[in-house]
Amino acid sequence: MTGVEGRVALVTGASQGIGRACASVLAAAGAKVALCARNQEKLEQVAAEIASSGGQAAVFKMDVAKENEIKAGVKAAIAHFGQINILVNNAGITRDQLALRMKRADWDDVINTNLTGPFLLIQAVLSPMIRQRWGRIINITSIFGQIGQAGQANYASAKAGLIGLTMALAREVASRNITVNAVAPGLIDTAMTAVLPEEMKSGMMKNIPLGRTGTELDVAYAVKFLASEEAGYITGEVLKVNGGILMG
Repeated sequence: MTGVEGRVALVTGASQGIGRACASVLAAAGAKVALCARNQEKLEQVAAEIASSGGQAAVFKMDVAKENEIKAGVKAAIAHFGQINILVNNAGITRDQLALRMKRADWDDVINTNLTGPFLLIQAVLSPMIRQRWGRIINITSIFGQIGQAGQANYASAKAGLIGLTMALAREVASRNITVNAVAPGLIDTAMTAVLPEEMKSGMMKNIPLGRTGTELDVAYAVKFLASEEAGYITGEVLKVNGGILMG
């Protein structure tokens, strides 16, 4: 088997943005997709779109900040599809504020959703992956987890932590034929980046060698590659999808 055909992928934050694009691209490539997010209605729309294109998808409502919903959602997905081969940890939130003024609740919410949630999802899928001796875990981090960003101490910390988690876990599970990688998007045209100050976005644009913002599909195609059989000798890697704004 090559590519992702016949595999089962669980994608969090699949109701919109990068998660939606990842789910659609994986389904188009022949994977069965477990769609997870908080918004049931939006998930149903994504599932309908995938089905209309000949793909297979099922909806599992999940808030990744809630451990009980993670466990229940993963259990339901395995019961429905029989297995989970690919995990795409994409769900994330922002609660931006200067560190001096940041409320503890805004710190906790971002860390719980963007870092603890992915860790708990990994725990939930890891035993089945170990038993089947094959797995792909892909964590969506951010360029801000690599270079930092003023006003995003919580978000940058969570995304940097996700990079550390990726590398630590890659070492733990490599012997079981499970790879663990991260994708670090730069300035991508999404609903989340749409609310960033124009000054911040224009400043970043000046430093992007490719001269454009990225698209959700740019990220999704990178995820599809890392999820494939062809990427079997890549693990512990942080794949930058940033138009060249950060190299090396």
